[in-house]
Amino acid sequence: MPVIHTHVSVSTTPEQREALKAAYGKAITAVPGKSEGWLMCPFEDNMPIYFGGSDDKPAAYVEVNVFGRSVPGSAWEKLTESIMAALNSTLGIPEDRTYIRYTATTDWGWNGGNF
Repeated sequence: MPVIHTHVSVSTTPEQREALKAAYGKAITAVPGKSEGWLMCPFEDNMPIYFGGSDDKPAAYVEVNVFGRSVPGSAWEKLTESIMAALNSTLGIPEDRTYIRYTATTDWGWNGGNF
C-alpha cells in the first residue's frame, strides 16, 4: 500500500505524469515487499512552492507513505535517488530544490476497513 504523492511548482502533461508513474513503479520495489501493483500516485502541479524564500525556480515536495513498521534506510536512499532523477529528467526540477518525506505506518485503511 505505498503512496507517492507529488507536489510540483510546474505544469505537467498526461505524458509526463505517466512517465513519473512508471519511474515510481520501478523505484518502489526498493522497499521490501512493495510493488507497483498497489502503488497510488496522486499528482498536484502548478503549486506555489517557496524554497529558500524564493519561488523563482521549479521545486518539488514528495510524500512517500508505506504500510509497515519500519523500512531500511538503504531503501529510502534508493527511492530518493530514483524519485529525484525522475523529477529532474521529466520535469527539469533540480535535486537541490526537492524535498522528499518518508513515512511508514501500520494505520492504513482500504476497502472499507483497516489492515
